[in-house]
Amino acid sequence: MPTLLVANRGEIAVRVLRAAADLGWRTVALVTDSDDAHGRFADRAVRLQGSYLDVDAVLAAADGCDLVHPGYGFLAENARFARRCAEAGLTFVGPPPEVLELLGDKSRARALAAEVGVPVLAGAEDGFEDFFRAHGAVVVKAVAGGGGKGVRVVRRLADLAAAVERCRAEALAAFGDGAVFVEELLEPARHVEVQLVGTTVLGDRDCSLQVRHQKLVEVAPAPDLSPDLRSALHDAAATIARAVRYTGLGTVEFLVAPDGRFAFLEANPRLQVEHTVTEQVTGLDLVRAQLLLAAEVEPDLAHTPRGSALQLRVSLTSTGRLSAFVPPTGPGVRVDTHASVGYRAGLGFDPLLAKVVVHADDLETALRRARRALDEFTVDGARTNIGFLRGLLDHPDVLKAHTGLVDSLPREDTGARAPVQGTVVAIESGSVVVEAMKMQHVVPIGDARVLVEVGDTVAEGALLAEGVDLAVEEKAVEVDLDDVRPDLAETMARHDFTRPEAEAKRHAANRRTVRENIADLCEEFVEYGGLAIAAQRRRRSLDELVERTPADGLVAGVGRVNGGQVVALSYDYTVMAGTQGLRNHAKKDRMFELAEQRRLPVVLFAEGGGGRPGDTDHGGVSGLDCMAFHLFAKLSGLVPLVGIASGRCFAGNAVLLGTCDVVIATRDATIGMGGPAMIEGGGLGVFRPEEVGPVDVQVPNGVIDVLVADEAEAVAVAKKYLSYFQGHAEGTRTDAWECGDQRLLRHLVPENRVRAYDVRAVVETLADTGSVLELRPKFGRGVVTALVRVEGRPLGLIANDPGHLGGAIDADAADKAARFLHLCDAFDLPVVSLCDTPGFMVGPDAERTATVRHLTRMLVAGANLDVPFGFIALRKAYGLGAQAMAAGSLKVPLFAVSWPSGEFGPMGLEGAVRLGYRRELDAIDDPAQRKEMFEAMVSAAYEHGKALNVASAYEIDDVIDPADTRRWITTLLTGPDPVPVRTGKKRPFVDTW
Repeated sequence: MPTLLVANRGEIAVRVLRAAADLGWRTVALVTDSDDAHGRFADRAVRLQGSYLDVDAVLAAADGCDLVHPGYGFLAENARFARRCAEAGLTFVGPPPEVLELLGDKSRARALAAEVGVPVLAGAEDGFEDFFRAHGAVVVKAVAGGGGKGVRVVRRLADLAAAVERCRAEALAAFGDGAVFVEELLEPARHVEVQLVGTTVLGDRDCSLQVRHQKLVEVAPAPDLSPDLRSALHDAAATIARAVRYTGLGTVEFLVAPDGRFAFLEANPRLQVEHTVTEQVTGLDLVRAQLLLAAEVEPDLAHTPRGSALQLRVSLTSTGRLSAFVPPTGPGVRVDTHASVGYRAGLGFDPLLAKVVVHADDLETALRRARRALDEFTVDGARTNIGFLRGLLDHPDVLKAHTGLVDSLPREDTGARAPVQGTVVAIESGSVVVEAMKMQHVVPIGDARVLVEVGDTVAEGALLAEGVDLAVEEKAVEVDLDDVRPDLAETMARHDFTRPEAEAKRHAANRRTVRENIADLCEEFVEYGGLAIAAQRRRRSLDELVERTPADGLVAGVGRVNGGQVVALSYDYTVMAGTQGLRNHAKKDRMFELAEQRRLPVVLFAEGGGGRPGDTDHGGVSGLDCMAFHLFAKLSGLVPLVGIASGRCFAGNAVLLGTCDVVIATRDATIGMGGPAMIEGGGLGVFRPEEVGPVDVQVPNGVIDVLVADEAEAVAVAKKYLSYFQGHAEGTRTDAWECGDQRLLRHLVPENRVRAYDVRAVVETLADTGSVLELRPKFGRGVVTALVRVEGRPLGLIANDPGHLGGAIDADAADKAARFLHLCDAFDLPVVSLCDTPGFMVGPDAERTATVRHLTRMLVAGANLDVPFGFIALRKAYGLGAQAMAAGSLKVPLFAVSWPSGEFGPMGLEGAVRLGYRRELDAIDDPAQRKEMFEAMVSAAYEHGKALNVASAYEIDDVIDPADTRRWITTLLTGPDPVPVRTGKKRPFVDTW
């Protein structure tokens, strides 16, 4: 299976990634810190160390890949890039470098067209003024590139020199080549292009609706072409393709005059933005064909053209974060986009937001469908050109367009106006500077005629220049986006948290750095207090503190996990052993308050040694006025709290960990209320850190909920745990669920009523596949507590384990179950109870564990639940233990049902017979006869207490087929969500024990 790197962004990256996925290929996307919306469509995303046009950075990211698809744009026509790919052993998805060099040079491409007999317009590579005098109006064009850049129409000789210089500068900046040529201006003219796959023609498109040489709307097939003209265009394109032995996807573009005369415009040796309309008309997947050709597989191009298609390019005209994004849908409507709600529209990239593509049996219907699609397209948070496109579609000549139609439409206002009342302090190249209140406002004007002079006082809204190019108005001030000012450079240097020696030491111990853990946890992360340093200026220099105590040893901020916001904090053990300093306490206070205000879950990596005695920059004495522990404990029951321990976690760090709802720990963790130094200082002995609260102590005693191998698994478990609590009305349900064959449940409880079985196999089969997260499995082993999903909806589950004490509930199991019920109730998770218990554990040894208090704790917790609760008897349901499993009574749950193997009673059958019939049994002298009588009495008691008889007395709701269990759960526990929106806590707190 080949691996494809898509070296582009935006909607085209999504389009190529999807096509590759359809072929079964592995995919890799390039993303940047400010642009990663397309990365979620790939199997793997690589953060680009440079720009998308940085050849070296792209090739470095391609390590391990087989092919590179450049999308469209600069790299797609860059022969150097194609050559570098070949040198690196990568297949470039596109034609060979030699063909790119030839067709990418418009001057050489014109010469080729003329050589093979394809009509071209008169042109010149020098002597531009003489050419103008001979031919009249001209178009100045960049030799390289495309997309309308480096192109100017000149109708007056006086404007020619300036236009040439502007085109040269624009082309140099955009393509690295400032060469230009001039060509006679053919107007009015249509822009028609022919689609090629290799040397095969796949139809044509009209791209005449353009603004400043940039396409807005494309139509396939090109309307109103005579059969002879269409055939001539196709033949001309194929002739050029054959001349260069063209391979891959490409187009040959022509200008077509009203009288049918046509001339070669350019050849594009790449995938085009508007390939979509040809796909809709032909029914072919052009990107798939392109990928197959690159893999040396001949694609099937057989097709029957049908109907007409239009593409509308929806572009951003401002920056902003999208607060609403609802593309149109319906028959014959396709939208190619990378955007969604929350997408950040910035200045640094192509403004293309989406391509709306419509298809219908005829062009008039397609046009009506396009109008409706634009009317349905909702975008909030940033401005777009949807309104402009919608108006354009209502123009009476929209289907008879020429390349100058859009630019000839009247403008409401082409003047540049003063943004404030002030004084004109400068008239610079392309701008006017107005100063007000010691603040200078730069107003872009391009080549417009200036109406003011330096020193003029102007009112707000006063006209500064007229005849401003709309492209200038939209672009604002042109700046070098890669330029770094000194103040920014200083800030960036302080934010560079790279510490090679500390990181190397961490990696040598097979541990991850704090920032690696945060990056793994969060899809995106905004750090708070990253510039904080330890409060030790009286002891150390600023440079030393900056170097040795970044973020004061605590990385904290707000990120996204599973798409929802969380507060994430992690102590950094490489900074003063992860101790709690003055400023990282202040950061914790800030984050905990933010979590309370915003109702955000908290994930805490708690590795560290507790309080730090060496901070000097404060006037405190005891330190007992620290608010962090109060604020964090106060969050209990309000938001989910997740604690992760790896390595050493002592004192204050352990207190924060123990406050969490769930404690996840790696095998190398040691957790204690005091570390070795505190223990020794208290005269309690000398111990190594590994001897203080290792996992073989803290797992069976119930401190650790989930034991994992390493930090990577800890992060994965934290994400899974959070997913059960992230929303109810939305975000809870997971539609892509699977489950095991439920008929297996009929066979997991043995027919022999005294035979043990694996209740966890029942849980795993009953729940959605891969959805079970068991908590505290080695503590209170008589009860299993787990978070699960059924048909994608989260539930809490408790179950007796007959493999431990026969399923009897001891003190630890009761504590564990009660605490779990508190957790589910606090966050409105329904609970299902799987009962197989002979009752509470009894006897002298049991009473030494204070069972009277601990076991009743479970009853109190169940009786005060305020969430849907379901009871299912798997087998034994005896005594108060069974009632505790039913929240106090069989009449309390939303439903109480049993499997056919169920048996009920006030106590275990054997005990009940021995207690109730002791005199009768003792009167039988023969042991064999006594045993026979005992078994007969037990059998009679079983018949009396078996599930069918209990259901006949209507003490339970039904006896069900085990394979039907999920239906009862989904129908009654996860139906229409009745959970109210919480504005505060439901419970005062979640018990830490």
